[in-house]
Amino acid sequence: MSLALETYSTDSASCSIGNAMLNQVQAIAHQELLPIANNIDEGHYPREIMAALGKAGALGVHLGAQDTRYDLALAAMQEVGAVCGSTAFLMWCHGVCGLYMDQSENTALRDRLAGHAAGLTLGGTALSNPMKYLSGIEPMLLRAQKVANGYVVNGTLPWVSHIGKGQYCGAIAAVEDATGKITHEVLFILDMDERVQLDACPAFSGMEGTSTWRVRLKDYFVGQDDIVADPAKPFVARIRGAFILLQIGMATGLIQASIDAMREVTPTLGHVNAFLRDGPDRMQAEFDELQSRVAGLVATPFATDKEYLLDVLDARTHGAELALKATQSALLHHGARGYLRAAAPQRRVREAHFVAIVTPAIKHLRWEMARLMKEEVPV
Repeated sequence: MSLALETYSTDSASCSIGNAMLNQVQAIAHQELLPIANNIDEGHYPREIMAALGKAGALGVHLGAQDTRYDLALAAMQEVGAVCGSTAFLMWCHGVCGLYMDQSENTALRDRLAGHAAGLTLGGTALSNPMKYLSGIEPMLLRAQKVANGYVVNGTLPWVSHIGKGQYCGAIAAVEDATGKITHEVLFILDMDERVQLDACPAFSGMEGTSTWRVRLKDYFVGQDDIVADPAKPFVARIRGAFILLQIGMATGLIQASIDAMREVTPTLGHVNAFLRDGPDRMQAEFDELQSRVAGLVATPFATDKEYLLDVLDARTHGAELALKATQSALLHHGARGYLRAAAPQRRVREAHFVAIVTPAIKHLRWEMARLMKEEVPV
């Protein structure tokens, strides 16, 4: 276990429970997930793996007002991400959807949380466009009008992952008044029922098993039981650090797996790999530094002060950049055998590219850090 629980807690009982859960996650990752990792990359949506992770307790450890364990959530994601980046991404999607319901004051949503945390129901997040909108990068794609007992929402979202018929996701719409002026934003749970049209997206270069769809809404009614936060901006400001912090587990799994892959070929290729700049010892030192930084952030995931948010944004950026470097180096260490279609090193390179572009992408993260440094906080 790379994220040692002793780093975060001196409570031996807590560490024991955490280690038991992570042992189950590790078994799922290596016994059930590893044999189908390439199938997931090519299009298999691993509902069965998500259900197993939920049963093990890995999907809900960061939820609950009294004992949020972001250390365990990241450690579990790292174990999974070392085997399959797509599934680690699905864990993040599921985790932040749970975050929305958990942190909402709407008791109707919190009543849905137990099934979600256990992986009995599956839900993702559609906040890519809203996060860019709130940062001033692009316009909001969903628009809402106030009606009796709720809102009517229209619009199209091009890329929403970890969804399908009978599932759900968190979404934000800009609320317009009678003149078309935006008055505020509303965050709600969008149920993928007969009212929602799902269209296939163009094929990605990988990670096809993330069940990513184009979502079209026409006069979709959002009732009071489905509203997470109204207005949305104060809520998003409160959870923003946790939202971004959870993504770091996708990067750390790829980094550790890549370092392990470099060491794996040392007995046969070490004499020539020694001439590569980014070797396993160098990568491990930088990775340990990142892990140390993350260990200091997980204890206060809902801090909102400027310095904390800068640290979270910078750690997330560091993780993405190190994932790019480590996965490329692992491929170079393996040579032609790592470039084979079924080889894990070439798949991890593509997974690392995804970590670098998924919202918030590296460029978005740097944009946000620049805004914060100028004290131009968008939400």
